[in-house]
Amino acid sequence: MAIKYVAEPFRIKSVEPIKILSREEREEKITDAKFNLFGLKGEDVYIDLLTDSGTNAMSIEQWAGIMKGDEAYAGASSFFKLRDAGIDIFGFEYIQPVHQGRAAEKVLFPTFLAQGKYAISNMFFDTTRAHVELAGARAIDCVVEEAKDPSIRSPFKGNMDVEKLETLINTYGPENIGLVVMTITNNSAGGQPVSMKNMRDVSEICKKYAIPLDIDAARYAENAYFVKQREEECKDMSIKEIIKQMFSYGDMFTMSAKKDTIVNMGGLIGIKDGNSPLILKIKANCISYEGFYTYGGLSGRDMEALAIGMYEGIDESYLAYRVGQSEYIAARLDEAGIQYQAPVGGHGVFVDAQAMFPHIPYNEYPGQVLAIELYKEAGIRTCDIGSYMLGNDPDTKEQLKADFEFTRLAIPRRVYTQAHLDVVVDALINIKERAHEIKRGYKISWEPPILRHFQASLEPITEPAEETVKKNEDLVSI
Repeated sequence: MAIKYVAEPFRIKSVEPIKILSREEREEKITDAKFNLFGLKGEDVYIDLLTDSGTNAMSIEQWAGIMKGDEAYAGASSFFKLRDAGIDIFGFEYIQPVHQGRAAEKVLFPTFLAQGKYAISNMFFDTTRAHVELAGARAIDCVVEEAKDPSIRSPFKGNMDVEKLETLINTYGPENIGLVVMTITNNSAGGQPVSMKNMRDVSEICKKYAIPLDIDAARYAENAYFVKQREEECKDMSIKEIIKQMFSYGDMFTMSAKKDTIVNMGGLIGIKDGNSPLILKIKANCISYEGFYTYGGLSGRDMEALAIGMYEGIDESYLAYRVGQSEYIAARLDEAGIQYQAPVGGHGVFVDAQAMFPHIPYNEYPGQVLAIELYKEAGIRTCDIGSYMLGNDPDTKEQLKADFEFTRLAIPRRVYTQAHLDVVVDALINIKERAHEIKRGYKISWEPPILRHFQASLEPITEPAEETVKKNEDLVSI
């Protein structure tokens, strides 16, 4: 049976030429980049699935809005348009623009987190985890167990393990839990959604122990779409109604607006209570780090595009196409016997690199191995979501073992066609056929102390696996 592709709910009005390097050129480029996909030039990439953050194609309405941008330093009309859109969609009384998601975390997290404190999440993404640690606190993941098995097709694998959450709170002491963070969708778990019921249950626990609940809301619209499709209580609700109800359970939100609001730059902080004393702290931090609070590091034209994108991103026909792209890739991978985090997530497909390379251990970074092979094979840039990205324990400095070893195919919004997606799947099939020939992974030759995967240098391990084992045994005996 032919695999159905959801047709684009738009026409293409402008195009950007891209080029395809030869295999020899690609191998030279990735070697020069020290086997770090972030080190490649964008012009040397054919299909760029490194991230869906800020890589989106804006609409004619958004481009028209850019011309209306009010660049007043304070009190620009573009700010009030953005604020009103945020209040309307999320139901929060205070909306603070910032330049991107990690800026939101930098502004907000230090007001709750410090040395000796903990933050608990259904799963922290790398930059969010870094901001917890930069504030002096420690991050704890608490995702449901079924998320850790890519083959289990559970509808809400992004959920918080509610029983474990309460155990953790009592173990560390409620007074030491500075923040609970619910990431929707759960990026590190494979773009998996969080159910309305789970958000409600987590909210009740947070209220019970007087712990603030922050929603990491980068992909709030995709999460709402999954809720509508999979959760009985929400099947007759609009996307906007689902969003407003889900956000009603949180006290605040931090958002990279470079995802579901379909822009190239922007972020938001939302506070439910417009009279909260927290708002004065946010304004003070924003002025210090981002700019005056009515622009928060954004130009007026950015705010205009963001206000428009908030509404375009919750259009149901668009979301059906958006999720449909990932479902199309997943259906082709099913035919080819290639494993991924199933069911497929919203913003991309998380290929199970450990299943592709079962002989490569976590500390040789199978997710990075597959990412490098995809670039060599067809000029496709992706990234590791596994032990390489997770990094080292902040206290012991030992390499951490991730729950997953994924290679993430993050799909930019309104950018690539079915033909591009077929190139990606065909490349994966070709790599699978020769996976047994790739004997070893990579080692890190240099790394920074935090968020290493953005900058680290790697080199291939060339010696046979048995020689590495023998060397380690000799070191232990010494």
